[in-house]
Amino acid sequence: MQLHLNAQSKFPPVDKSPLDFSYYPVNYPILRIQEKAKEPLMARVTYSRPQKNGRKVFGELVEYGSIWRLGANEATEIELYRDAKIGSARVKKGRYTLYAIPTTDKWTIILNKDTDVWGAFLYDPKKDVVRMEVPVQHNTDALECFSMYFDKTNGNVSLFIGWDTEMVRVPISFF
Repeated sequence: MQLHLNAQSKFPPVDKSPLDFSYYPVNYPILRIQEKAKEPLMARVTYSRPQKNGRKVFGELVEYGSIWRLGANEATEIELYRDAKIGSARVKKGRYTLYAIPTTDKWTIILNKDTDVWGAFLYDPKKDVVRMEVPVQHNTDALECFSMYFDKTNGNVSLFIGWDTEMVRVPISFF
C-alpha cells in the first residue's frame, strides 16, 4: 500500500526562533563521542534563539521591568546534573525554568520549579528557587541572535546570556 501525504500540510514550518542547546562542559556531546570529555556533564540549557531583525530589543521587544522567558517560544530551561550554587543560593540537581527581569543596568535572574511552559504567561513567583541580580554589560557590537553559553575562567563557571548590545554573566559553581 502506498501512502500519499501532502507534506506541506503535515509538517510544521521551520521556526523563526530555532531551538538550541548550550552545555557545560562546552561541547560535551561532541567531546563524549570523541572520548575526549575530561569532566562529566554538569549543566545544559535548552532555549530558542530569536533574532534582532532590525528591531530595538531591550526596552521595546523585551520590556524593561517585566518577566521574560529568556528567548522565544517555550521558556528557557536549565538542567543541572549536580547540585550547584548559583549566585549565593544552593540549588539541587534537576531541571528548572530560567527567567529574567531586565532593566537598563541589571537583570534579575530567576530559576523556577515550573517546567515545560510556553513563554512567561503562567509564571508563578511562588515557585522560584533562585532570584539574583546581575549587572548588565553594554557592548558596542550588536548580537543578532539571542545567545547563551557556558565558560570556565580561573576555575569558575559562568553562564553568559546576550542579545543585541546587552550581556549578563550568571556565576555557577558545582559540588
